[in-house]
Amino acid sequence: MALFRAERLAVQFGGIRAVDDVSFAVDAGEVFAIIGPNGAGKTTIFNLVSRLYTPTAGRMIYAERDITTLPAHRIAGLGIARTFQNIELFAGATVLQNLLIGCHCHVRASLAAQLLFLPSARRDELAHREKAEDVIAFLGLQRYRDATVGGLPYGVRKVVELGRALCTEPKLLLLDEPSSGLNTEETEVMGFWIEDIKQDLGITVIMVEHDMNLVRQVSDRVMALNYGRLLALGTPAEVQSHPEVIRAYIGGEVPP
Repeated sequence: MALFRAERLAVQFGGIRAVDDVSFAVDAGEVFAIIGPNGAGKTTIFNLVSRLYTPTAGRMIYAERDITTLPAHRIAGLGIARTFQNIELFAGATVLQNLLIGCHCHVRASLAAQLLFLPSARRDELAHREKAEDVIAFLGLQRYRDATVGGLPYGVRKVVELGRALCTEPKLLLLDEPSSGLNTEETEVMGFWIEDIKQDLGITVIMVEHDMNLVRQVSDRVMALNYGRLLALGTPAEVQSHPEVIRAYIGGEVPP
């Protein structure tokens, strides 16, 4: 059963059609990768799903709910979380504090209760700290728990951003180039985290990625884009060997 569907999705900026009539569905419990050359429209699709952009045409269905015009601030509360190609963390805060920010979408206490730290606010705080500690344990971040994020290695900050997204308790996780800036060993470890997120946490993943080794390692299905249009959709092996995908990546004619 599809957890997310895009139906004839399009977005236009002036005369440029960044996404052009793209349809796809992502089943619950799978890792779905989006690949393509630079400028293919991959991150634009993420910006549409997370409601940073509004589509020019088409619609998006999440858990049988139309989210096409939903305000961006409502997305996390529905169970959709996202990481970014360029890390977006609070550099002056600790790892724990950054993870607790991810729990904010689940605050139930009123503003007055929070200001006065009433019992409802204390219950929220306890639940959020338990969730953050669970994520710290899951991602092996115990040694960095109280470290300031700005002083951590880049690879660790990537994992912290992943942890903050997990603290929102998503059903659908959008990973925008999770291997960007990582070395080979760190990329391999990131692949293990993605597999564990799918298998152990039951979270559906849509991933934009350039590293084809990582795509092959973790993806159930792959969608290839070029100039905003869908080129191919299938297993990693099917898409990687598709003539139009080869042409988009290397140019010229496909060898016989």
